[in-house]
Amino acid sequence: MAPKIQIPDELKKDLPPSQWGKILGATPIIMTVIATMLAGLASSEMTKAQYDRSAAAQLQSKAGDQWSYYQAKKLRAAVARNTLDLLAATSDVAPLSEAALGKADAATVAALTKNEIPVANFAKLDEAVIAAQAAVESSKPESDVTAQLTKIKPATLAESLVAAKDAALAFDNATKTINKTSDKLDEALMFGDKATFRAFSAARLRYAATRYETEAKLNQTVAGIYELQVRQGNATAEKHHRRSGKFFFGMLAAQLGVIISTFAIAARQKSFLWAVAAAAGAAAVSFSVYVYLYV
Repeated sequence: MAPKIQIPDELKKDLPPSQWGKILGATPIIMTVIATMLAGLASSEMTKAQYDRSAAAQLQSKAGDQWSYYQAKKLRAAVARNTLDLLAATSDVAPLSEAALGKADAATVAALTKNEIPVANFAKLDEAVIAAQAAVESSKPESDVTAQLTKIKPATLAESLVAAKDAALAFDNATKTINKTSDKLDEALMFGDKATFRAFSAARLRYAATRYETEAKLNQTVAGIYELQVRQGNATAEKHHRRSGKFFFGMLAAQLGVIISTFAIAARQKSFLWAVAAAAGAAAVSFSVYVYLYV
């Protein structure tokens, strides 16, 4: 049987024989636990910051794709408009008659003879999302944009993105039949009456320009929401980075308490130095709570 460990009387008398004395005696252990906890929190916050940065970079790539689609649609609309102007300036273009379209469906007839394209139902966005987009478009300072983004939950932005994509897809599906029918009419009318083909070409260019302009607006909405997600991700990463730094300083305060406690034991001046160690530990805990709740 192992001998029972006895604490020397010289060490026992250095601490008051009370509950407070027992608490002071356990201070080094408590400070070590607190320092370890704060180190873990600092590491966790830094990991979250890195994750948010990575996610924001991926979203930035998707936003770039949408802006490219937007620019391509705008360019195609401009080319169609310019070609239509050249056609009208160099030849006589009569209005396209419904009879020239044969058995085309009503949507195609309306699009080519009246330039009435399917209605684009733009996504209904939350007011906070609209305000944030307005802040970005007007080149407001980053602090103002971030202040707007703090009012928006990530789930709200995600829902807005889905709604914007659905709106773009719905318009694309609504124009597919018109596009296919126009291609078939182009092949059918190309070698027929020249005046009819010119009228059809002009009507098709007018429809294409209007369609591309609408698609560009839909892509712009999607790209704008992606941009908000990027900015929100970067803002969240910055927040986690700040929290990590402050948890790190809290950890240093706790380690300072451990060091002071160690010196106290070594110097056997526990009455004063233990109190300083306890105060440092309390400050570390209070500071970490403040960072967790308010920063």
